[in-house]
Amino acid sequence: MGLGDNEFYGSQPPATGLRLWAWSDHARGLRSDPAPTRRADLSRPSRAALRSVPLSSARCLSPPCVLRRVAGAVLALATAALVPAHAQPAGEPVELEAARIDARTDVDAVATGDVRLRRGPLTIRADRLSYTVGTDVARASGAVEINANGDVYRGRELELQLERYEGHFLEPDYFIARLQAGGSAERIDFLDRQHARIVGGNYTSCERDGTGTPNWLLSARRVDLDFENDEGRAEGAVLRFLGVPILAAPVLTFPLTSARKSGWLPPELNLDSRSGLTVGVPYYWNIAPPYDATLVPTVYAKRGVGLGGEFRYLDAAYRGVVRAHVLPDDRVAERARSALALQHEGAFDAWRYRADLQHVSDDDYWKDFDRDGARFTPRLLPRELELRRGFGAFGRDWVAYAGLQQWQVLQSDPLALIVAPYQRSPQLGVRGRGRFDAGLEYGLETEYNRFDRPAGSDDTLPTGQRVHLLGSVAWPLRASYGALVPRLALNAAAYDTDEPMADGRRHAARAIPTFSVDGTLVFERRTRWLGLDLRQTLEPRILYAHTPRREQADLPNFDAAPKDFNEVSIYSDNAFSGIDRVSDAHQVTAGVSTRFVDVATGVEKMRFALVQRYLLRDQLISAEGPPLTQRLSDLLLSASSTLSPQWTLDASVQYSPSLERTTRSILGARYSPGPFRTLGVRYRFARDLSEQVEAGWQWPLYGPVEGERRGAGDCKTTAYTVGRLNYSLRDERLTDSMFGIELDSGCWIARIVAERTSTGRTEAVSRVMLQLELVGLSRLGSNPLSTLKDNIPGYRLLREPQSTPPPPRSHD
Repeated sequence: MGLGDNEFYGSQPPATGLRLWAWSDHARGLRSDPAPTRRADLSRPSRAALRSVPLSSARCLSPPCVLRRVAGAVLALATAALVPAHAQPAGEPVELEAARIDARTDVDAVATGDVRLRRGPLTIRADRLSYTVGTDVARASGAVEINANGDVYRGRELELQLERYEGHFLEPDYFIARLQAGGSAERIDFLDRQHARIVGGNYTSCERDGTGTPNWLLSARRVDLDFENDEGRAEGAVLRFLGVPILAAPVLTFPLTSARKSGWLPPELNLDSRSGLTVGVPYYWNIAPPYDATLVPTVYAKRGVGLGGEFRYLDAAYRGVVRAHVLPDDRVAERARSALALQHEGAFDAWRYRADLQHVSDDDYWKDFDRDGARFTPRLLPRELELRRGFGAFGRDWVAYAGLQQWQVLQSDPLALIVAPYQRSPQLGVRGRGRFDAGLEYGLETEYNRFDRPAGSDDTLPTGQRVHLLGSVAWPLRASYGALVPRLALNAAAYDTDEPMADGRRHAARAIPTFSVDGTLVFERRTRWLGLDLRQTLEPRILYAHTPRREQADLPNFDAAPKDFNEVSIYSDNAFSGIDRVSDAHQVTAGVSTRFVDVATGVEKMRFALVQRYLLRDQLISAEGPPLTQRLSDLLLSASSTLSPQWTLDASVQYSPSLERTTRSILGARYSPGPFRTLGVRYRFARDLSEQVEAGWQWPLYGPVEGERRGAGDCKTTAYTVGRLNYSLRDERLTDSMFGIELDSGCWIARIVAERTSTGRTEAVSRVMLQLELVGLSRLGSNPLSTLKDNIPGYRLLREPQSTPPPPRSHD
């Protein structure tokens, strides 16, 4: 019977049957020979002649039924899971391909030479493979390789029951694609689709080129993998870095994915000038899906033993975090130290509420303990409660709110005392804004406050109550070429003080109106410069403001403060922020700006602006204290440029016409020619106050940077220098400074960062942060990354968060 006959292909293969790849060739008249010692020979036909032959359907005149063919193209290597949980879907047919296949109908098959067995997403390759139909068992030897769902492992001998996924693999190497890491083992036992056991195994993300031990290696006597519960359990685990054991645990558990898992985290190490060496060993507790907690027992070399912790919760209606730290007996301070913080927010119906409560035991707490780790704001700690609700009024959206606001002020430096802000207990108000059909826009805010001084304040500032009302009506006229906005505003307030005011009164009220007109024009033209098509704008702006003078010197000042003189505040009609002070005005502010925008991308390439204010009369209530009699204000000039992708330039200058000199200036430049290369310099000057230079950088010292490596086998180490320096030209000293080195070897990153932070005019805290990041495993030591990102403009992580596996959570 010929292989091409319809009788041979007449029946459909069963879903779970074994398929053999065979060639059909009618011209050669190939037939199965009844003699068991003779084999039909088949030379290579065209590829189009390939057919699928079901073993259970193939028939021979006498056993054994023997088929032979020349192997086809070799399959490309795929990567798959170490224990692919869904590698063997039930009901999938088995397909077998090899250079030679000896098969007995409904019994077994033996394949040799470039063997490939497929079942669903599972592929087994080997030099020799036997498959038994009745038991559904495959046995492979030689160069055995399994691929499924993205990961791969190889070994010398495999026995596997395909349907139940039970069996063992001797001396396999494995690779996990999602972690870009893998290892080797003496043996892997497949218990079922969801469970496996690794005996004598190890794990690393470093290259295995056969020239020596990987830079880091985690080995264990036995590892049990439970994919159903997403948990791994290792016995006799030892972590080695550069051949030196750095961490060992008799029993260690870890999650198999980024899912949360209770257990001990890698230890945290800190070294600073106030507490010495600090070692913390965090324990992560996965309480329930919406709750978790971290407890950190900590040993301070100078101070003693403490405990820190964090509890997080998340619900559809609320979320929050509680942080605490306690040091029962601080040997340096000779007292107990503690800190507590709660941040919570939520909603019910149309109401929203928020709480931010922080407290520390003493004024020196912010100096003595790591601010990033403790996560407490230095020197000024809030205690705030707020409740608000939105509602409709006049067909518009409004909000009503109530709150309490208090402060804990840490007065640790008698030479740099802080004037604490007032406490509001309570604060009640309503605010909203909208638009009438005639085009009028309105805004309204009315609020009641009770102002008190923080506990422990020894100042004599007044306390009392205030009710204020802020209202405005504007009629904006807007077009594509500009806008004109006339506006009428009112600032009214009534006071009731606990002690008599300067004029002897305890009750007072005032109302101050302001009229302003704000006009802007926009002109555009197309131009071309340095090979770029640009759109240039010219935007003149003029603001007229008139506010009558109202005496306010005898009234209390609960929340008003002078605004910083800058390009934004110069266009405002009041020189003060807050409610209690309103500057009289009869003034015109005029300015012009021009922008150059790339037509193709819409990116602003350059911007220049200048603005100046002219007083039409003396300003008696000014932010500077004494009346302003100088008609022309300081001239503000600003410029910025990103004309070159590598360079970012910006400048701001405040020039005094009366002094004929600069009173303030900020000049900055940043050079970023490529990945992980950034250098920024900034000069700040304020006449008679300060003059300083700041520099921050991230730059490779040697070795290929990420994206420039020659290939996967290139394991050369790259060194980067990072840092920030603040130098006071006025005091001729460094104020704050930071310097560090990052070493990237591809599979591990080491960081050492030294930081010096001023905590007073004559005090500073120095600390050293050490971190070892084993890519694909964990980070060990202290974490300087937040410090680097906060202090170095343009700093980039050497490994982006999405490509870095989460640190494993393990416990002894």
